[in-house]
Amino acid sequence: MRPSRKTQVFSISSILVRLLVIPLVVLLVIFLIQPTAFSSSSFSSSSWNPLASNDTSNSRSNYSVPSSTEEIWQPQPSQAPVFTFANNQRGAPAPAPQIFGVDDEVQETITQQVGPNKTVFMSSSSQLEKLEASLGRARSSIREAAKVRNKTSTHQDPDYVPRGPIYRNPNAFHRSYLEMEKLFKIYVYEEGQVPIFHDGPCFHMYLTEGRFIHEMENGKLYRTTDPNQALVYFLPFSVVRMVQFLYLPDTYDRNGLKLAVIDYINLIAHKHPFWNRSLGADHFMLSCHDWGPFTTAFVPHLFHKSIRVLCNANTSEGFNPSKDASLPEIKLLTPEIPRLGGQPPSKRSTLAFFAGGLHGHIRYLLLNEWKGKDQDVLVYEKVPHGVSYEEMMKSSKFCLCPSGYEVASPRVVEAIYAECVPVLISDGYIPPFSDVLDWKSFSVQVPVKNISDIKNILMSISNRQYLRMQRRLKQVQRHFLMNGPPKRYDVFHMIVHSIWLRRLNIRIQDLLT
Repeated sequence: MRPSRKTQVFSISSILVRLLVIPLVVLLVIFLIQPTAFSSSSFSSSSWNPLASNDTSNSRSNYSVPSSTEEIWQPQPSQAPVFTFANNQRGAPAPAPQIFGVDDEVQETITQQVGPNKTVFMSSSSQLEKLEASLGRARSSIREAAKVRNKTSTHQDPDYVPRGPIYRNPNAFHRSYLEMEKLFKIYVYEEGQVPIFHDGPCFHMYLTEGRFIHEMENGKLYRTTDPNQALVYFLPFSVVRMVQFLYLPDTYDRNGLKLAVIDYINLIAHKHPFWNRSLGADHFMLSCHDWGPFTTAFVPHLFHKSIRVLCNANTSEGFNPSKDASLPEIKLLTPEIPRLGGQPPSKRSTLAFFAGGLHGHIRYLLLNEWKGKDQDVLVYEKVPHGVSYEEMMKSSKFCLCPSGYEVASPRVVEAIYAECVPVLISDGYIPPFSDVLDWKSFSVQVPVKNISDIKNILMSISNRQYLRMQRRLKQVQRHFLMNGPPKRYDVFHMIVHSIWLRRLNIRIQDLLT
């Protein structure tokens, strides 16, 4: 019996439905198995461009401003890295990348995931393999050094041998520092015009930003002119200068900063292969301005993957200690380093001292609790007429260092210079170089909730313990000195070492699956 016309239509319809449904099911299965296959993170080095195409003119050319005015991208909580160095030393104020004492077998698996699909590198992949091999040998050398638990490094050094409890592991730090001096090379991108690029303030509040940029531009330490020899790539924009030239005060319109950062990363990614091969994981920026973290949020990979060296090292604002580095905030009004030291401990008559503007809730709590209420804990909004702020720090046992609007405060370094034991009053702050330095050996950390108990906390510290902490401040000073030109183990070298450690924390492979 011949099928009816109605049956034929039904059969054809069934076939059409199957032809439509089956591909959709297959696509759905693929998406569930590998959801990032359809995201903007998928790339190949030959075709991926993170943003719109841009002008590829000669070095230090004027960047063009893209016409896009899309909504500002809001950073999401950062994902945990594939591997974070375990903090198996004492006294860490917060998690920090630790290459010291990591299990060998686990350490061999360290890989920074830079894309969901295979990453095909440019012609420099063989050179990259050599660089990664040298980093592998450095990791092994540092791991071996970490097994030595002496309080003094066993390595020879004509300038300085790390020793004592200010370090988590003196021998491991020393070995790491020597490996850095031998291997570390930084390439500075030449694109961009001054003053927003290749320049920065060298005095006052944000000088660590400007001085670092100045040293990388004009000095001879660590910089290479061959990008294929580099282990990291510096994005030399100054957030301070961006705010100065691209932001109109009191407008709250930061679109100019947004466009500048987006366009610059776009230019770098379009003109060079290095950003694309790692999605920025081996690139770093540096900023001491409060808006440093906010500025990086305009480019998701810059925020989540790149090494961000920030004074505003606030974990509540996305600072990730496994890949970001804390930058000390140093305030100098002249090129000269302030006179170090102060009164001997026996002549430091004031238990605790603070003077500073009332901004931020932590300072409000501090002044509300202690201003004018105790002769041992002297807290001022402004120092009294005829009283020297510097001399007060030099004659106090403890210097209170509360966060202001942001977590960082120049008082921390001022206290170190004055050999006045810093009392860090903050939430979510990662102190500088805390992956190397044991801050609890020479400072006091007071949670914000315990501000009312500051006097009792400080009075409970025995005189013997205080003398030890004060002596350690003298030793740690060398790591916070702003020398010109830089000297080994000073603040410039310690900043570079923080970047070096974070580069050791990733391994960029030729192929990733």
